[in-house]
Amino acid sequence: MSNDVILSVRKLSKHYPIVQKGFFTRKVGLVKACDEVSFDVRQGETLGIVGESGSGKTTLGRAILRATRPTSGEVLFTHRAAREGREAPLDLAKLSDDQLKPLRTELQMIFQDPFGSLNPRMTVQQIVAEPLTIHKMASGSELEDRVVAMLQRVGIRPEVRTRYPHAFSGGQRQRIGIARALVMKPSLVVCDEAVSALDVSVQAQVMNLLAELQEEFGLTYLFIAHGLSVVRHISTRVAVMFQGRLVELEQTEALFENPRHEYTKTLLAAALDPDPDHRPDWALAAGEVG
Repeated sequence: MSNDVILSVRKLSKHYPIVQKGFFTRKVGLVKACDEVSFDVRQGETLGIVGESGSGKTTLGRAILRATRPTSGEVLFTHRAAREGREAPLDLAKLSDDQLKPLRTELQMIFQDPFGSLNPRMTVQQIVAEPLTIHKMASGSELEDRVVAMLQRVGIRPEVRTRYPHAFSGGQRQRIGIARALVMKPSLVVCDEAVSALDVSVQAQVMNLLAELQEEFGLTYLFIAHGLSVVRHISTRVAVMFQGRLVELEQTEALFENPRHEYTKTLLAAALDPDPDHRPDWALAAGEVG
């Protein structure tokens, strides 16, 4: 594995059994939500993951972070000690929950729903402070200082931190979710449709914020989305998912200008273009995906 590779996914699969219930319960098939996906992510880059609904994007992100246990495959993560040469990369797919806990400070997720992902019974102060408290990374005045600093960095005024999530707009709630994810200074962040629930103008603000934070903290993003314009704006490379499989992986501009897989062509051809007369050459050859 190359020195700058922070995440190496090898033949990662997540299958769900189809169970027929009756007098005898039996498995009659499998839903292959994610099937033998392999790719590398380099430190400091943003890998966009696109595909239609049901293509396996979110399942892939959750399997990588072990929010769900993979059926098979490897997720080799080069954590801080490994990057410093003190330890070897760890396979997240095979670690127990206890072994995973110390790594949670380096692995975080920003969720799609900025309201559903925040506990409505906790104040903003409590929400952002919770990861630091759980991992015993700060307490007392240091804890409060770190929460205040992170809220300021994402554009939330510290004096409103005693309020509850319902008192904020969707964009503000997503900024709070970003603050919670980044307060422990993680290495790898999975953004699962992080801007899809927001208005277009707010999407741009949040994407610019994510780009600034990436540069400031040296973050690596897996950016899962179905909005192609969003992915093109923020991603270094783009991976295309179709029916649980990775069908194309390329540098962002190369993929958008010259897609190779028929599904990628169909996906891009379906996106609205600001110029109604613009039609790329490859779109003429794009057909139905069987």
